[in-house]
Amino acid sequence: MSISVVIPALNEEGNIGRLVRETFQVVPQDMLTEVIVVDDASDDGTHDEVTALISEYPKLRYLRHGTRSGQSTALRSGILAARAPVIATMDGDGQNDPTDIPILYERIGQPGSDGPALVGGIRQRRIATGSRRWASTFANRLRDWVLNDDCPDTGCGIKLYWRDAFLRLPFFTHMHRYMPALFLTYGHKVAYLPVNDRERLEGASKYTNFGRALVGIYDLFGVTWLRKRSIIPEIVDDQGLGRKLAEITDLNEIREMTKTGSTDKE
Repeated sequence: MSISVVIPALNEEGNIGRLVRETFQVVPQDMLTEVIVVDDASDDGTHDEVTALISEYPKLRYLRHGTRSGQSTALRSGILAARAPVIATMDGDGQNDPTDIPILYERIGQPGSDGPALVGGIRQRRIATGSRRWASTFANRLRDWVLNDDCPDTGCGIKLYWRDAFLRLPFFTHMHRYMPALFLTYGHKVAYLPVNDRERLEGASKYTNFGRALVGIYDLFGVTWLRKRSIIPEIVDDQGLGRKLAEITDLNEIREMTKTGSTDKE
């Protein structure tokens, strides 16, 4: 079971190159399919810092948005491009510690199994202080009270989850803040583990307490509505040609079966 690491970045010059190098150093190569950095139309040196590393790291991939589209959209662009069945995400500011990725990996279930489809980090010994830390605590408690997703730290950027399960979720901007609730809504199990929290070494956060609060309240009503309107029935019987096709990976065999209408594998 391999992973693609997806890192959204907006004006992270001085942070993103260091994070990419560190990721390749600490994540086992037999686990790692690729590292994808999605540049959300940065106007600093993010492009040059990442692309300078491509010759050094063949598994590094760089995507750039033509227009600034937000963190959730950047994540989705990277996940659509990813080739591994499991996605690991981190913020591009370097505050997430890539040494936590193998730890979360040990907890996630095999795609399609009964195990957790998402494993999220819970930041220990938070670096943020003052109003930012208070705002984060308040937002987590409010969200948990409304959504009942039992997630104590939805703002933590480091998570592992099944690619296919993510792509089946309804997409909207800012959805990255509600991943545990959405995975639960669509019938998946989730789990949480403690992770490190580190200081931002360069630049400044792209979010303000006031801006995050306004968007958060608006989205909270939307996610609540979505969860109440979502019905995910259990499939208790599945027969016929479609079922056989789902079990086959040989394209030639699939073409032959669809021509003949046969449901028996040779």
